[in-house]
Amino acid sequence: MTDITEIDSSLAQTLGRYWWILALRGIIAIIFGILAFVLPGMTLLTLVFLFGIYALINGILALAHALSAPKGYPRFGAMIFTGLISIAAGVLAFIWPGITALSLVLLIAAWAIVSGIFEIATAIRLRRVIQHEWLLALGGVLSIVLGVVVSLQPDAGALALLWWIGGFAIVFGVLLVALAFRVRRGAEGTLRHAH
Repeated sequence: MTDITEIDSSLAQTLGRYWWILALRGIIAIIFGILAFVLPGMTLLTLVFLFGIYALINGILALAHALSAPKGYPRFGAMIFTGLISIAAGVLAFIWPGITALSLVLLIAAWAIVSGIFEIATAIRLRRVIQHEWLLALGGVLSIVLGVVVSLQPDAGALALLWWIGGFAIVFGVLLVALAFRVRRGAEGTLRHAH
């Protein structure tokens, strides 16, 4: 039977090798957030499609990262679920483009809360493997807060909703990019110690 520390070391190296996927998720979130602020006059339909694109890309990248786990280590169930939820939210946005403002608010709120819970679960799962996993947990907490705030203010208006989501996306993206570079640095340190 493989020693658990050996598996953890292998997982840390794999995460380090695929650090760029985490960074790409962060960059996509930052771009989405910036677009939300520089295009404040966008229509509800544009917001639906923009959210759909972001959710799909985020979901696909989360799945790719989860499925990169080395042999002998259970796949990150929480990260896989995050990816699937994000993809489902993105697909819903595309197949339901005539969605009402209230329905969009509820979709985004549900997506943010569920994604946040699973980001926290992933961070807890990875705490033994990587340093600074709290960045991912903090992103999860912010996601839950966004979901709760949005669901409590469903009639806040499209512009307010856009700014909340945009602000969240930028902060979340920065946290993911920071985590990605720390994971990369940690994996490089592990490889140096191994030789």
